[in-house]
Amino acid sequence: MDHNSDTPAHPALADQPLAGERIAFTGTLASMTHQAAQTLVEQHGGAATTHVSRQTTILVVGEEGWPLEEDGTPSVKLQQAVRLRDEGLSLRIVTESEWLGWLGLSDAGEVRREYTPAMLSQLLSIPVGTLRAWHRMGLIRPVRQVYRLPYFDFREVSNVRRLAELIAAGVSPHQIQTSLQGMQSVLGPGDRSLDQLEILAGGARLVLRDDGGLLEPTSGQRVFDFDPPAPETADETADAAPVRNVQTHWTASEWRQEACRHLEAGELDAAVEAFRLSLMDQPLQPEVHFQLAETLYRMNEVPAALERYHVAVELDHNYLEAWTQLGCVYAESNRLESAVEAFRIALDLHADYPDAHLHMAEALYLLGRTTEAVPHWQQYLRFDHRGPWADTARQRLAEAGAG
Repeated sequence: MDHNSDTPAHPALADQPLAGERIAFTGTLASMTHQAAQTLVEQHGGAATTHVSRQTTILVVGEEGWPLEEDGTPSVKLQQAVRLRDEGLSLRIVTESEWLGWLGLSDAGEVRREYTPAMLSQLLSIPVGTLRAWHRMGLIRPVRQVYRLPYFDFREVSNVRRLAELIAAGVSPHQIQTSLQGMQSVLGPGDRSLDQLEILAGGARLVLRDDGGLLEPTSGQRVFDFDPPAPETADETADAAPVRNVQTHWTASEWRQEACRHLEAGELDAAVEAFRLSLMDQPLQPEVHFQLAETLYRMNEVPAALERYHVAVELDHNYLEAWTQLGCVYAESNRLESAVEAFRIALDLHADYPDAHLHMAEALYLLGRTTEAVPHWQQYLRFDHRGPWADTARQRLAEAGAG
């Protein structure tokens, strides 16, 4: 393939669109394994390499989070490719999505899929509560929302996970920012990682500290505290101005934020109390009832959780996640017919809800109604083919002779 100045932005689609190319990969691919990608390169006329060298013509950057090393610097392969390109070699650095587009596979894999919180939790091993906290903070934004159910872009959530891991490992936000800026200068700015890093690292927002932690005064929202104050000495405490105790004046929204803070810290009893105080001021909040139900469920208070899920759907009949969680708790309590009915309501509201299809199939399977379960497993695999839930669906279909 010609790499002069008249070269188009990407190879023309043909039977052998990668003929003459030597392609390497860096970072984790969202759509497939590196081995599968190398096979795909060879099937389309190219040569796959495991290292970047002067013979490399294309470096593909995987989209399951930025390719950052443990110290926050760009991957070795990416640094090598940039250096060779700066030396004048005809080496292109492209994203996974661009590469898939050349092969006519731009909708392949996780790169273009949309995921519910539960699906991402299974796929990325991130607790659902953490995903919801990130959503509230603005760290991740839903691609769309159906009856309160958010669908997220896999890549955006992967980026946040990687950034959070690096910060937790002690890598400075400045180092990460420098690396991200360098990569965006190479790959283009089509990504929110710098914004996400600013939120994760505390940003430059004006915040106040009270007994509950850090509070943004303009919005009343809690923010993460990555740099807690050092313990005060007795003299410092004596000279310091008293901290205003805002708890007796908190609104329903402030109590909800306080409950979420306790929830994220694993302080479940305190979270329950704060959610209840929020509801005392504003009792008709279906999302707060749902969060309270989730917290009670984590405490193994199953009857109380069921009641709160019911209140949530009574206040908002279209609350998809509440119907589905209601079904899941019924199924775990061996009340399978009630579970099927809850899942059926969820699917009546949103026929393409992956979680409800999977859980419906499992409930029907446990009831011995495997034939009815098969189309629900098949429907689930239309939306997700990777991770433990997809593995379960394929296993069940194989057992039913419908694989």
